[in-house]
Amino acid sequence: AMRAALVGYSSSEEEEEEEEDGGRRGGGAQGPSLASAGRPRLPPPANLPGDPEPEEAVSDDSSRHGGRVRGFPHERGSWATHVYLPCTVQEEFLELLELLVSRARAYVASLAAMEEFHLSLSQCVVLRYHWIDPFVRSLKERLAPFHRFFCVADQVKVYTNQNKTRTFIGLEVSAGHFQLVDLVSEVDRVLEEFDLPTFYKDPSFHISLAWCVGDMSGRLEGQCLRELQDIVDGFEDSALLLRIQWEQIRCKSGNKYFSFPLR
Repeated sequence: AMRAALVGYSSSEEEEEEEEDGGRRGGGAQGPSLASAGRPRLPPPANLPGDPEPEEAVSDDSSRHGGRVRGFPHERGSWATHVYLPCTVQEEFLELLELLVSRARAYVASLAAMEEFHLSLSQCVVLRYHWIDPFVRSLKERLAPFHRFFCVADQVKVYTNQNKTRTFIGLEVSAGHFQLVDLVSEVDRVLEEFDLPTFYKDPSFHISLAWCVGDMSGRLEGQCLRELQDIVDGFEDSALLLRIQWEQIRCKSGNKYFSFPLR
């Protein structure tokens, strides 16, 4: 049985691997995001949706993951790696989340709220063990000049991952997009050095709030989405609540976490 909350950003976190790709109808925007179902192993964020299994866990029993399918085969010595902005939320945010998830469950009963929140700056990529340290050094160097900044994430959107095996409800960034694009361009340069896939073109930056198995975008878009947006717009102090200050960038590789403070 999958824990109620996580699954696992691309988007994320877990025993399997898959990235979320912003399959928003008609928008053409792509968005990373991972989500997963996993056991916490280290201090938070213990399970980003979408994290693959830890390096030594090689069994691939899909019944353990709520039927989720790994996006790439697990190999010993290869570490699933993800660069993201961790998001610490206030109590009121969790109240808003509860309202959104309970309303959306009228349309898709199997929706589960995320337990960890983040905004992805990379897809989940596979790094050989001996490349982790040089990869992290390179990231640290490129990210060192960046200052803290705010984003506003207040637009409810529906996303699916690339192979349509999972659907996510997320809050898309409406302010702060250009700073995120600048960060991604530096992360992309590091990925290119290691011959790894870069981020999506024209990404839809977002914080995933809830997820379910399967492509449920048809049920969640339209009426449901309008109702969810009304809840966000009408929530007390939502303007302040959804203005997020980013203070650090994090890289998770296998079961290791690396933090890069913003200035």
